Amino acid sequence: MSPFALLLGPPLLAAVLAAVLVPYRPLVGWTGALLSLSSVGAALVFWSRLLAGDVPTSGPGEFLRADALSTLLALCVSVVGALAAWLGPGMGEDDGYEPAQARRFRIFSSLFTFTMLFAVTANNVGFMWIAIEATTITSAMLIPLHVTKASVEASWKYILIGSIGIALAFGGTVLAYFDFVNMAGRQDAALHWTVLRASAAHLHPEVIKLAFVFILVGYGTKAGLAPMHTWLPDAHSEAPAPLSAMMSGVLLAVALYAVMRWEAVVNATVGTGFTDGLYITLGVLSVAIAAFSLVIQRNYKRMLAYSSIEHTGLICVGLALGPLGTFAAMLHLLNHTLAKSMMFFLAGRVLHRSGTTEIARVSGLLKVMPWTGGLFAAGILAVVGLPPFGLFVSEFALFRAGFSVGRPWLVALILALLAVAFVSMIGHLNRMLYGVPTAGVRTGEDRLWPLIPLGLCATTLVVLGITLPAPLETLLRQIVAIVER
Repeated sequence: MSPFALLLGPPLLAAVLAAVLVPYRPLVGWTGALLSLSSVGAALVFWSRLLAGDVPTSGPGEFLRADALSTLLALCVSVVGALAAWLGPGMGEDDGYEPAQARRFRIFSSLFTFTMLFAVTANNVGFMWIAIEATTITSAMLIPLHVTKASVEASWKYILIGSIGIALAFGGTVLAYFDFVNMAGRQDAALHWTVLRASAAHLHPEVIKLAFVFILVGYGTKAGLAPMHTWLPDAHSEAPAPLSAMMSGVLLAVALYAVMRWEAVVNATVGTGFTDGLYITLGVLSVAIAAFSLVIQRNYKRMLAYSSIEHTGLICVGLALGPLGTFAAMLHLLNHTLAKSMMFFLAGRVLHRSGTTEIARVSGLLKVMPWTGGLFAAGILAVVGLPPFGLFVSEFALFRAGFSVGRPWLVALILALLAVAFVSMIGHLNRMLYGVPTAGVRTGEDRLWPLIPLGLCATTLVVLGITLPAPLETLLRQIVAIVER
């Protein structure tokens, strides 16, 4: 069986099972969780084939293609999708969700995973756009899983702003397509990324610059880049924890993936200076807005959402700092996926026990939930970039890249903004961890087994903070060659 079928088939099958089996049964949840492991295995197969020098393809005209960039994103999406399948509602345990809610989660979370996996493996940038548009629909259905005024408003705000962004990305895609047809001639596979990349030298520089501006703003809206970020804190804070983990951990990365695909085409046409300037502007603005927003946060889920905006901005800055910066950015993307998905799952456990997302109303977390509180503290330390976690290494590599390309002022500015974010998040963490537990809150952990995969995420972050495995280094170097050549 094709590894593409093993990657894309399981989430579709899980969605179909959840849709047709009425009334909902916990067996549906367990089946979907087991199926999710197939997607992870398929991503690992892609990785092994790339290490052997082979780029997996499938379909007519290489419609599906998994190069190094696709494989990294497919691995991230499949892993977080598997975490959501195993730890999400509908597994037959008392998690505060009705069977109808569990069924809706299983249908649309599986479709959400499928659309993201399809987006990162479709060689055709038109179908990539369709898939990313579909991520808006499938995820928006789950934001108001608990129907409240705030969750419905957050969902509509996400749909409205996301749709405007994706419409801009569509405009940029169409503009680039017509430029390709006019300059290089009409071809059947004109929207295949490999064809666009090979013909980049024939494109009109000014037209492709304008197209990239539309594409960056459009997909950047989905990635949560400032100033198009306003939907993100509301959506991530109101969504159920598994969906927040998927949106913050991988949806933002998938949107950046689309931008990087087009960046490779633009760089081959006009050089790297144009995209570097845009990346630095939006990246620094995102880090700045997120850092100062963290100072005034009173909601720990919104705190994590603004932290995601900060790290998306850091990845953008890294993409503007040459080959070493791109290497650091991709390593940072992987570390952020693990850290932020873990943090939102832990935040869900805290919310389930405390009944509130207000930082001021959560205290004594280490006494109330010692294992959850300990992992939550470790996750915050990882997110703020302290050793021995992988985010420290990727940020250090990013700063080194800044010096290597002669931008010490940029490194100094980013360090100052990160210091603001560091102080703010550590202060919020201290208020949650220590003090007298809130009256009436029961102490002790519920369901310890979900902490095992989250502990593995934390362990992986420590491993990536100590060493960089050779297979991963090879994969990241292949990505640099794709984007920077």
